[in-house]
Amino acid sequence: MTQPTVIARDHRRPALLDLFCCAGGAAMGYHRAGFDVTGVDIRPRPSYPFTFIEGDALDVLADLIASGEIRRFAAVHASPPCQKRCALTIGTNSSRGWGGTHVDLVAPTRELLEASGLPYVIEQPDGKADVRKDVTLCGEQFGLAVLRHRNFELGRWTTERPKHPRHRGYVRGWRHGVYRDGPYVAAYGEGGGKATVPEMQAAMGITWTDVREELTEAIPPAYSEWLGRAFLGRAEAWAVAA
Repeated sequence: MTQPTVIARDHRRPALLDLFCCAGGAAMGYHRAGFDVTGVDIRPRPSYPFTFIEGDALDVLADLIASGEIRRFAAVHASPPCQKRCALTIGTNSSRGWGGTHVDLVAPTRELLEASGLPYVIEQPDGKADVRKDVTLCGEQFGLAVLRHRNFELGRWTTERPKHPRHRGYVRGWRHGVYRDGPYVAAYGEGGGKATVPEMQAAMGITWTDVREELTEAIPPAYSEWLGRAFLGRAEAWAVAA
């Protein structure tokens, strides 16, 4: 397993709380944008390259709000578990009775984020998840070898929606009995032409973990770097206007 170097705290940067952080795909992008990141996940994440808190993300957030410590942060990113309404889970697995038994944490996450008083981002995959599509990002926008569409709900801040470019071809692999080659790899599951671990690392720009489960759940850092820079740009504009 890859042994990452934990990036030290930098209190000169605005602090961002990364909830349901997994191995830190989103965190790395926010770090590159200029944030000091602290992650929270219910499972141990030895690959997480920043300050890490092991615990239930909603419990940790509630405690930070109750204690007033939430005010140490400038913004919050949350990627609550998405399997309940994920298009892949429902579309691919509905014939097997999957896709409808997972807990939906989007609503309680939003409720606590609203109570925090901070600007926030909620991330979910494409599908029927109860998240506003304030911004939708795709790997093609960043020249990546994955599509990995993700929707982002922006709370207490806004930014312009980027244009979604036309895809250059297919995602490589078997689907409905047909094999297609293409410029993108499928960074989920195993077999059927789906990406190997090294291919997923290269396609998404995530080098600090080689755990398949963490890679399949990650968003490419390019997405959150784009969001982080958009947020900081707005914050600078607000400061000048004030």
